[in-house]
Order: sequence, then C-alpha cells, then structure tokens
Amino acid sequence: MLSWELSPDLATHRRDRAWVEINLNALEHNVRQIRRKLSPHTALLAVVKADAYGHGAVTIARSALQQGASWLGVATIPEGIELRKAGIKAPILLLGATNTPEEVEAVSQWRIEPTLCTPKQAWVFKETIASEGRNRLPVHLMIDTGMSRLGVPWQQTAELGQLVSGIPQLQIASVYSHLATADSPDPTIMQLQHQRYQTAIAQLKSIGVHPPRLHFANSAATLVDSALHYDMVRVGLAMYGLYPAPHLQGTIDLQPVMQVKARVTQVKEIAAGTGVSYGYQYVADRDIRLAVVGIGYADGVPRNLSNRIEVLIRGQRVPQIGAITMDQLMLDVSRIPNLREGEVVTLLGQDGNDRITADDWANKLGTISWEILCSFKHRLPRIAIGSTSERQPEIFVRE
Repeated sequence: MLSWELSPDLATHRRDRAWVEINLNALEHNVRQIRRKLSPHTALLAVVKADAYGHGAVTIARSALQQGASWLGVATIPEGIELRKAGIKAPILLLGATNTPEEVEAVSQWRIEPTLCTPKQAWVFKETIASEGRNRLPVHLMIDTGMSRLGVPWQQTAELGQLVSGIPQLQIASVYSHLATADSPDPTIMQLQHQRYQTAIAQLKSIGVHPPRLHFANSAATLVDSALHYDMVRVGLAMYGLYPAPHLQGTIDLQPVMQVKARVTQVKEIAAGTGVSYGYQYVADRDIRLAVVGIGYADGVPRNLSNRIEVLIRGQRVPQIGAITMDQLMLDVSRIPNLREGEVVTLLGQDGNDRITADDWANKLGTISWEILCSFKHRLPRIAIGSTSERQPEIFVRE
C-alpha cells in the first residue's frame, strides 16, 4: 500500500530537481472559508480521493479535519485503507461502487462506509455479511438524478430504500446524488436534478424510510446556493484553492494550495538559427541564453504545453521553448541576468507579485483544473509547508 511518510531528512528538498509544495496555511484557510458558508448543522465532507487531487491524502485529511471537516470522501477502497492505516478515525465515505464479496469484507473490516447503487449490490452485502456478532454496516444510497453515472434511477429510489432498510445487516446512513452542471451559469439542469432529488426523498419518506443524512452539493453547488447544502456538502476543488468555474471567482476567498517548482540544471548560450529539443519545434530567431530545468512530462507537465507556457523566475515570467521532454524542459532566460544552476523555477504558484495557476494551464489545453492537479506524478516529493502551527517544512515521499 502506498502511503505518505515523513522523511527524517528535512533538507532533502533543497537537493531535489523538482517538487510539489503543499501550503497547509492555504488549505486551512480554504476550509475555514467554506465552513463559514455553511450553517452549523451542515457537515463538511473533504474529498480526498486521487491522493487528495495530488496533494497527499493523509496530510490533507488531517489538516482538513483539524479545521472543521468531519467526513472524508474517497473513490477506492485502498484510498480509504491508507487513511485508516495512518490512524485517521473520521467517517470515510466510499464514493465508488462496491460489487464483490471481497470488497464488502474490506469495507467492513476497515470501517469504510460504502455507496449502494443497485439492488444487486444490496444482495451481495446481505449474503456476505453475517448478522451474528457484527454491528449493522452503514451504507449510503446513491441516486442518479441526471448525472448518468453511478446511482439508482431516481424513479426507483423508494424500491432500493425499502430493500436496504429490510436487510438486518445494513443501515442507511445517507441518501445522496451528484450534480452534473453545478458549475454552469445556467441553473436549469441543476434545478431539474434538485427537483428529482426532492421527489425521490419524498417517496422514501412516504414508505417510512427516513434517511438520517441528505447531501447533494459539490464544490460549485456549495458556493452557489445554500438551499442545496442539506445535512452535508462534499467539497473537493474549492478546498484546494481553485474555483469550479470563472463566474464563481470571488464568491469566497480561496488560496491555491499546490505549487510546482523545479531547479535550473544548466545554463548555456545558443546562437540564432539553433534548434531546441526534439523535432526543432522551436528555432532561435536570435542569440539567446537558454536554461534547462529538471522537470518534464513524466512528472506531470503536459507535453502539449510545449512552447505555450511561461514560468516564473525571480518574480519574472520567462517563456518555455522547444518540446517538453520526459524529464526536462527548456526556457529562454535571456532577460534574467546572471542566472545560475540550482535557482528555483516556479511552474505553478506565486513568485513575487505574479502567479501561474492550474486554470492557466487548463485553459491552454482545453481541459479542467482538476486534471492538471491530479497529473503530477509521485516521483515528485510533496513538501508540506506552513500550517497554523508554523512548523518546519515536512517532506513526504512515496514508499
């Protein structure tokens, strides 16, 4: 099982060619800002799936819980087990499906609360878990109100609820759905999904099934409308300091948590007419000073950004030139005097008064910031800095 561990050598990051910095001050600030949007009775579930969107699940989970999150959300059973092995005791909701007896045994053993989407899944749970000597397993019913992904069709919610409530081994812990277009300026589909959700809950209650917890809102819906908050909200992207859509900018004050940095490994002069990197996608139109930087597409910098991005050095923007390679990329640093090997390059994050964000990259690629954050590979160490205790930097490396 992969896990984050504290390195005993806190100076290691000073020698790394490239790394990801995780600003826990920013993370904790974002969680507090989100909590202020919620009423006291609405819980916050921190979505830490996909290794907390590349930020380091254990570290993020601990910080989020300290600042007022009370639930954690994961996509897979191993993600949940990683949190339990780290000593985290908060309730963990498994957002993915559970289909086999082996998976049922695992969620029961590790106290991970599964999502049920179909009657077939409910029968697998019933046949796998013996009622003797066990507490009832909390399960969460997922309703498909228009996402067309996981979930029982909303018209069949009552049938699934009646089935699950009649299985002695199971206890309905919540009923939830997921929004498809909460980040759109047009609320029409979101409102339709909300109406379907309300109808499904009303049908459950009409047959005597009263879920103790309802949740419906993702990050965008949490920022858009308090009527969607119910008993809990599930927040991912906003917790990491990015807005789900441009029109939501400024709804609350968010600070990006992740910064990606690397070091200059060589500086050289090249003459006009010299080609740079594979395929000579860039040919110098003048004599320039070129810097090689120790990070590439194997680390998570998309090759399709070649010749399309800038980075920050000493607070100044400089262009990336030539094809981004597996482990390295090149910059035109002609405007940076006396640049030396070992100097820090900021690919994502703030340097001086300027900042480059995951949204900047996503917009150039025609994708979303979620994908950018999740793309940075684990050969880049995650360095946790800051936090309310202002402790020394911690370095987390993969086993």
